[in-house]
Parts: sequence; structure tokens; C-alpha cells
Amino acid sequence: MLKYILKRLVIMIPTLLVTSFLIFWAMDLAGGDPVNQILPENASVEQREALREEMGFNDPFLVRYFRYIGGILKGDMGSSYISGQDVFKTFMGRCHMTLILGGTALIFACIIAVPLGIYTALHENTWKDTAATVVALFGVSMPNFWLGLMLIILFSLKLGWLPSGGTGGVKYLILPAATVGLSLAALLTRTTRSAMLDVLRQDYMTTAKAKGCSKRRVIYNHGLRNAMIPIVTAIGMQFSFVMTGSALAETVFGWPGIGRLVVDSINKRDTPMVTGSIILCCVLMALINLAVDIIYAFCDPRIKAQYSGKG
Repeated sequence: MLKYILKRLVIMIPTLLVTSFLIFWAMDLAGGDPVNQILPENASVEQREALREEMGFNDPFLVRYFRYIGGILKGDMGSSYISGQDVFKTFMGRCHMTLILGGTALIFACIIAVPLGIYTALHENTWKDTAATVVALFGVSMPNFWLGLMLIILFSLKLGWLPSGGTGGVKYLILPAATVGLSLAALLTRTTRSAMLDVLRQDYMTTAKAKGCSKRRVIYNHGLRNAMIPIVTAIGMQFSFVMTGSALAETVFGWPGIGRLVVDSINKRDTPMVTGSIILCCVLMALINLAVDIIYAFCDPRIKAQYSGKG
């Protein structure tokens, strides 16, 4: 197993290097003069040129990129042009808020999706299966920002049960977590259904029934356990999405997470904060995927056998 983990870590290094290069290149192509974000409007031409030279803005692209990577290796991702705050510290200060939102949304999604996916698989090609499929497709197609606005209108403006945004307690978490979680639930329902259908058609399921095992034991002990590999993979992928792609939901509800940080930084043309945050999001996604691969390896005996020298 250690060999498998080390192999995954080695693969991550060139992937993150290529990703960081593409992000840095994209931000460079975006144009704009960073000096305008640092100096006041009444700064002289001489002051602007002196700052460009001092901060290396006039250097060739590759020189600036490798200098940036060298800074990252030393633990320095630069500082915000707007606030002057350290990029890494600012990102980590927002990370726990996105983790709270993403974790709650994922739990909410699993509570809905896994039982519903099993139920629809057991009632394949019936009206119950069709109804659940239609609802799942609606959930997948529904934009987060639209769903969030509808929930705000209903539960905040009309009923007055929940706050429309901000932070301060569990009640502030319900609407954003439901917004993100419902979209995840739709995808996980389809994944669970497909995985269960594949397992239910296997010969060992028929054998278990023939031996007189109860229906509940056949479904959960034999069926769900063997269907968990694609389900775990889907959950891990969705968690990666939540941690790095919930910007719209965070913006709608004013949730101070990573997504809102990136959106605000883009609006302010804060290049170091945008570049550093996106690179850190990629690192975070890579680590989550690594954790999923490790869980996958524990769930699949074939992988453990392959890297333990027994297969």
C-alpha cells in the first residue's frame, strides 16, 4: 500500500507543475498593469517604472514564472496587491469555511442520494424509477445560483425562517449547504443506481438469494458493499468539486470561503491572490483525489494485491 501511495505522490508533482505553468500563463495573458493596483492614480511615470523594475514586472515570462515557483518552494506565494495580506495565509483562513460548507453539503447529499439510488435500482423501469430519474436530471441541470436565489426567496423573503446570507451559526449554513448538496445528490443518485444495477445482475447475488439470505442482507451486505467502489469515487470527485467550485453558491449567500475569495480577487484584478488561490485549489483537489485513491485501494482487494506483491 505504501508503494501505491508513493507512486500517486510522484505523479502529482509534474501534474501540479504543468497546472501552475498554465495558470501563471493564463494570468499573464489576461493583461493589465499590476502597477495600477499597487500605486495610487496620481503616481508619476518615474515611480511606476521604478516599481516595475523593482518587482520584476519587466522581466521575461519564464524568468517571472521560475521566480514565482522558487518563492513557492520557499513558502512564499506573494502578497495581495489590494490588502497586502499574505496569499497563503489568506487562502488558509478561508479554507475552513469552504470545508464546513462542502462537508455539510456532501453529508446532506449522501443521506439523500445513496438510499434513493438503491431504491430506484430495486424498482428499475417502474414509474418510481422514472420519477426519480426526472428529479435527478432536473437537479443536475439546475444552476446553483438559480437554486440559491429560489431558496432565498422562499425561506428568507416569503417565510422568514432562515437568513439570506452571511455567517453566525447553523441556521446560516442550511441554505448554502442545501443549494450545493441538492446538485451533488442528483449526480450521486445516478451513480448509486448504476452501480447497484450492475451488482444486482451478478451471479453471486443470485447465489446469496438461493441460500436463503434475507433481502436486506443481500442488498446491503452483498450488493452495496460491492457497489461502493464507484460510489466512493463519485463522492470523492464531488467533494473536490465542492471544495474548489462552489464559488457561485458562496457569492450568492455571502459565504466567506475560497470560491468567494477567488471571485472577489478577480473583480479587483488582484493577480497574486487569484494565481495563488487557483494553484492552491489545484493542490487541494490533488490531495483529495489522492485520499480517494487510497480509500479506493482499501475497497478494492485487487489493488492491494497488486502493490503488496501477492497478485
